[in-house]
Order: sequence, then structure tokens, then C-alpha cells
Amino acid sequence: MAYVTDLRVEHLDDPIGISDPCPRLSWRIVEAEPGAVQVAYEVEHTGDGLAPHRAKISSGRSQLVEWTSSPLRPRQRVNIRVRVWLEGKDEPTGWSEDVTIEQGLPADGWSAEFASPSLEAPTDGPRPAYLLRAEFDLPSNATRVRAYATARGVYDLLVNGGEIEREVLAPGWTSYNHRLVYRTYVLDGLVEPGRNVIGAWLADGWFRGRLGFNGGRWNVYGADVSLLLQLEVTTADGTVVNVPLTWRWTLAPITATGLYEGETHDQRRAVAGWATAGFDDSAWSVTTSVPRPPAVRLVTPSAPPVRVIERLRPVTVERLPGGRVRLDFGQNISGKLQVTASAPTGHIIELHHAEVLEDGELATRPLRSATSVDTYVFAGVASETWTPRFSIHGFRYAEIVGWPEDQDPAAAVEALVVHSDMTRRGWFASSHELLDRFHDNVVWSMRDNFVGLPTDCPQRDERLGWTGDIQVFAPAAAFLYDATGFLSNWLDDLRAEQIEHGTVRNFHPWLDCGFPADPSAGWGDAAVIVPWVLYERSGDTAILQRYLPAMTDWVDQVDRLTGGTGLWNSGFQLGDWLDPHAPPERPGESATDPYLVATAYHAHTARLVARSAQILGEDRLAERYDAIADRATQAFQHEFLAPSGRVVSDTVTALAIAIVFDLLASESQRRDAGLRLAALVERGDNLIRTGFIGTPLVCDALASTGNIDTAYHLLLQERCPSWLYPVTMGATTVWERWDSMLPDGTVNPGEMTSFNHYALGAVVDFMHRTVAGLAPGEPGYASVRVAPQPGGGLRYARAHHDSPFGRIATSWTRTGDRFDLQVTVPPGVRAQVTLPSGEGPFSVGSGSHDLSCSFRRPEDDPKPARAWNIHNPDERREMEAVLALQADEAPGGSHDHAG
Repeated sequence: MAYVTDLRVEHLDDPIGISDPCPRLSWRIVEAEPGAVQVAYEVEHTGDGLAPHRAKISSGRSQLVEWTSSPLRPRQRVNIRVRVWLEGKDEPTGWSEDVTIEQGLPADGWSAEFASPSLEAPTDGPRPAYLLRAEFDLPSNATRVRAYATARGVYDLLVNGGEIEREVLAPGWTSYNHRLVYRTYVLDGLVEPGRNVIGAWLADGWFRGRLGFNGGRWNVYGADVSLLLQLEVTTADGTVVNVPLTWRWTLAPITATGLYEGETHDQRRAVAGWATAGFDDSAWSVTTSVPRPPAVRLVTPSAPPVRVIERLRPVTVERLPGGRVRLDFGQNISGKLQVTASAPTGHIIELHHAEVLEDGELATRPLRSATSVDTYVFAGVASETWTPRFSIHGFRYAEIVGWPEDQDPAAAVEALVVHSDMTRRGWFASSHELLDRFHDNVVWSMRDNFVGLPTDCPQRDERLGWTGDIQVFAPAAAFLYDATGFLSNWLDDLRAEQIEHGTVRNFHPWLDCGFPADPSAGWGDAAVIVPWVLYERSGDTAILQRYLPAMTDWVDQVDRLTGGTGLWNSGFQLGDWLDPHAPPERPGESATDPYLVATAYHAHTARLVARSAQILGEDRLAERYDAIADRATQAFQHEFLAPSGRVVSDTVTALAIAIVFDLLASESQRRDAGLRLAALVERGDNLIRTGFIGTPLVCDALASTGNIDTAYHLLLQERCPSWLYPVTMGATTVWERWDSMLPDGTVNPGEMTSFNHYALGAVVDFMHRTVAGLAPGEPGYASVRVAPQPGGGLRYARAHHDSPFGRIATSWTRTGDRFDLQVTVPPGVRAQVTLPSGEGPFSVGSGSHDLSCSFRRPEDDPKPARAWNIHNPDERREMEAVLALQADEAPGGSHDHAG
């Protein structure tokens, strides 16, 4: 029997402490009969000061439907539930489970001030953490107790000795000079009438700790850390009482902590009972009150909190000379270790971290100045369990120095996987073991780098929100996880800093650490492309409305830089970053003209802005940006297309970008460009010849011009450089460089070498859409396009995605010349199915559908590794030079930090 599930409020997992007075609702219908269609829904509201209210609406909509009751007031708490009527059914489904919504504080509702334990940082090294406590009396007629909290720094809250939330590194990193996220904590059940205590751990985090590369910067946002907490009690008669708090502080047993450096904890300094009533804090100091900066907005969360998501046990344990213990967790993660052991008082253990081994030792050179060492000093009690509170690392391997010899680390040490608590939405599998492992690696790299904001890497002295990385990866991210709220939070920072600086920087939040601040194509274009992708995958026009000013401002800025000609041929550009042609110390030296990339992106994003404006009903605005896109397209064709139709640079990236961004002048040019692209890939022995810009586009460019077999040869290549080469080398995440580790097992000599970047994994979006054949047909998967293109010798492939309407799945198998396809469609969605034989499209509604055809391709099997098939001596020398560059040993450069 059909029922309603997954009732959601906006794009939030937990709608407690929100700011929208009229939030939109979405739900899914499951276990409905095939072909079922919703014809009406009813929403029931109950709660604070609100008589039970029901509203029945005749509509087939189930996504982002408008609020049907009176607007919510600040602090108001309501319960909602939904039921629906299906076509041909007299009775509705049962009610969904209740969802509770609670409003946060009004903008003018804050009376508390920041409480700071110290106005001046004592040194430029890792600082200690602090303990803060405040006691308060709770009246016996209290019905509701709320804490609204944030910090300039990172914090953990406790009430009466127990931790409130399992959030890590709250409140996360935002552009602190513009936005500071606060959370609403429900204290009901944690407090009792009489005396109670709120306690807090407080440390530097991103606010005051070291950030960035080239030595980084300290105190980027201020010289003090501070906690802001407003405590409110609602009594039985509905009165809201703001409870004043007097905060006192002392140094925590965390004697030094930094995101890059690691954490030192001396358990001998632990203060028993400090967060419980009756504790004598007379020796503690009173905090200093710091007024709230008027320019900083306190905002409610749109992204899920960062949490410990998974725990891993070591797969191997090795005892090394000198008393070291090496642990291999079998997976490269972002996170931290948790240890349980007993040792005499004062005994010290050190926890060292690394992603890979080199010459039998932890490879720490790629960490640069991020030492990533945690230290614990035992108090000497029977058994002590500890994990760093305010530091995380990127690692697969760990070494413990000083581990007690009589205790088994295999049972006593865990790796805690830490990232934003997003909901998984998409999966992929095939008959190719290495391809599946590569897909898993991409998922892990996304997890490891979605820690509050989309970072480039989780391990070295960087971990910044690079715009170019997420621009290329956004489609994959939106398929794999529900990332809409997460990425919207980051876009709000981008927009705030765009307004301040007059441009989109190459990473956000921005800090000046020596990298050029100039606008760069493919990176700044994230201001347009990421909102567009979120709209495409969610169907939410409010996203376009919210970010349209950022989108237009970026395109207008580039238009001015071109002098209105559409040709962006001056200034700093990152170009096709990490082209494998580039030497290790100069990753920006691409074979593709960077101004070709810049002009192409200008045309592409101007066109996306025009489409966005048209969707929003802004027809005159759409005409304006269509004209800008037309000028840029014409400039591209004039400057970068030869009369013969050959694309200047004549590289894989140049051709792919011209094809995918639809910049060629005619269908014949497009066909010829596809043939030339396939020829270049073949002449390159099906090895990768693209960097950050070309890599997400090349397989689509090949497939869309009828060269699907070449796309498979490229996708399934195992020699370096290729997507599968790192898998053959044991990688469990996606590397920053195609050859972060060289075939002999040594680490690339370049100063910029990470083993955990998601950007080059953007090709999994092609795997979802083309290999498995699952793609949105309309925004938000309101319709689906199913058109698998098998090849590469794959016997089967399948994907499923939990769309806003429910699970969509495709699964195909090949047996001889027979192709069988199964498609599953949720209620409210239709799929347009095209078989690889060319039959179709067939339109199918909800339910499961089986289709088949006869199909055979001349080149079904992937090409095996083989000797050079290049006969032109110049081209042979060119490719030999590319491979030779992989073995170059050159010192690090000064500008090789982009994403």
C-alpha cells in the first residue's frame, strides 16, 4: 500500500532553528501501484499557539510545495505531516511521520555578547584550548529550554557534564567577517529544576589558527577566540525568559591544538566535575565580554553538521624498530584516531599520520608544514580513551610512538571518519572491478573533502575551498549525495566575499597567503555553474533566484575584462591546471592556450545566466546575457578556430571544451572536431592528456560526437596517466596528480602532491549518465532520460539515485548480442528510454520496466596495453616527452597550489 515518506523542510535534514517563516515542504511516495499519480495532498500543522490546521490542495506537486499555514514566528515550534490522494483512489494514503519545525531567533533577538577567555593570543604557535562554565537556575515551571550558540573559534557544549551534540568542529568555517552560523540546541530533558551548568570547550579552529600554504597565516579573523551563547527558558504561561550567564574560564588539558599541527592533550590536567553543579570555580577567571561586530550576520544552518560518520579498525598492525607501531586502516580518510590504553602517569604517546608509504616509511613530505602529530599524556588511571577534539587529519597510515608494549593496538585503536553528515543519494556498479573501485575512490574523496566546505584536500597545509575543484565536480557531488544545503552554505560565503572584493576569488573563504587574487576562468565561473547544477538536480528555482546576482556580477565582470568583445585574452589564468604535459614544479604549464579556456568559459557561463534569467521570467535580462554569450562565442570562433575548422592548440582539452560548450560554427565542424579529438586520444595511446578543465569534458565530447568506443578506451586505460592507474597502485581515493605516485612507488617530486582530491574524479558523472544511462531529463528529475551507451567490454552496469521523487534505477546486461535493460521510475516521474540499438525514445511511467534489443558494437572489448601505435616521428617524440616528464625530479614551485 502506498504511503508518504521522507517529509523534508527546504533542503534541511534537521529543521530545528531555521529562519524561513514559510518553509517549503517535499515528500516521496513509495510502494504505489505502477503508473500511480498524485492528484491532491493535505498538510496538517499543529503546535505552539496554532490550532490544528489542515489544508487540502488539488495538485500533483510533491516537491518544494508552498507553506499552507500562517507564517512561523521566531521561536515557534510546530509539527507537520502530509498525506496524499492518488488518481483513481477515493481514500488518501496514511499520514506521514511527523516532522518538527522550530524557528530560531529574530535578527534583533540577540542580547548576549561573546565571552572571551583571552583577548590576545600568547604566541604564533598552536595555542591551548579553554574550558568555560556558567551556572544558572531553572524555574520549576519551565516548559522549554534553548541554547543558541556559536563561536569565533571552535567549540563543544556540555550540560550538567554531558555533551549536547555529536557535532565536530562547530560552528565550521565561514567567511567570519560576513557570516557566522549559530545552532539551536534543545536542552529539554538535559536540565532539571534548580541549579544547572553549561560548559564549553573552546579553541582556535579556523578563526585564529594557522591557515593556508607558504607558511600560512595566524589570526586571520582576529586575535581572540570567544563563545556566544544565549540561553532562553519558556515558562508554562508562554513567557520567554532570557537567562543571563556569567562565564568563568581556565586552561583546558588540551595544551596545544591546530588544524594543521595536531593536538596535544595532557590528561593529568583534566578537571573532574568542572561542568556539573557544585563545582568550585572560584580560582577560574571571569571572561571578557566582546560586543558582536555589527557587520557580521548571525545565520541559521543550511548545511548539515560535521560529525564522526564511521569507525575503521586497522587492517594490519606492524611493530617497527624503536617501539613504533604502524597501523594501516585500508582506506584514506579525513578524520582522527581514537585510542584506548592504560599507562603510568606521565607516559606519552605520539600519533603520526600519512596518506601513503615511501621507502618503507610514512610519506610526510606531501604534508608540507602540516605536521599532523597528536600527543597524549596519560593520567595513569586504569583505562583511558582519547581522541583529538579540535584537529583532524588526512591519512590511511598512522604510526604510534610510545604505545604500551603489553597492549594490542588492533583492538584498541580506531580511525574515526569525519565529514559533513550528508545523505547518500547515488550509487554505481559494473562488471569492471577497477572501474568500481575508482568510483568508490571518488565517493571517498568527496566525503573526505566535504568537511563544512568543499576543500581541495584534507591533509596538507591548505584545505581551502577552491572554486575550480567544486565547479567541475558539482554534478557528480549532486548525484552521489544530497549536497544542496552544503553547497548553498559555501555559495553564501562566495557571494559575501564577491560583494566585498568585486570579484570571485580562486578559493572561498578567501585569505591572502601569496596566491594571486586575480579572477581566473574555470575557477570564478563556479559562481554560475554551481548554482546552475544545484537547480538542475533539485528543481529549485529559488536557488537561481538567490544566486542570480552573483552569477550576473561574475559574467559582467568578465565582459568588462574583455572590453565587451567577448575575447578574454589578458591577465592571470590557471588554464587547464595539472595537464600531464606540465612539469611537476610548474603545474600550470598546459599545452592548451589558457585564453582559449577563458573565452570558452565566458561564453558558456553567459549562456547559463541567460537560461537562468529566462527560467525566472526575466526576459530582458535573458536577452542581455544571450547577447554576451553570442559575442564570446563569435570571439572564440574568430580567435581559436582556423578556417579549416581546426581548433587552435589542437589539444584534447581545446577540442573537448569547444564540443561540450557548443562553440563550433556548424554541425560539420562539430563532427570533424569529434574525429580529431578521437584521433588525438588514439595517438596518445588512450592516455590522459587533460588537466582539471579538460578531464570532466573529454568523455562527453567523445560520446556526443559518435566516438563512444574511444571514450571507453580512455576511461578504462590502466597505464599512467589514466583514471585507473592510481587504482592499480592501490589508491583508495582520487589523486591530485595523475602521477602523485610514480610507477616505482616513489612520490611525485612536485611540491604539490596530494593523494586525496576529488576534481579528477568528476568523470563519474559521465559514468552515471552515459555508462549506466541515468540522467535528469528535467530539473529535479521531474522526468528522466535513460540512454545507456554500453562499450568497453562491460557485461553489465547499473546505477540508482534517490531523487526528490524517489529511487530511480537503471540496470543493463549484455549476453552475446542481446541487451537487456531494467528501468525503475518513482511515482510522479516519466522516463524517456532510448536503447543502444537506436530504438526509442519510449515513454514509461512509474514502476519497473524491462526492455531489450539486439546490439553489437565492432569494438566491444577495451584495448589491451600495447606498444606505441604512433607512426609520426614528431608525435611519437611528443608522447615520449610527456612520459619522461613524469620522472623529472625538480624542486617545488611557488604557485602550484590551485585546488
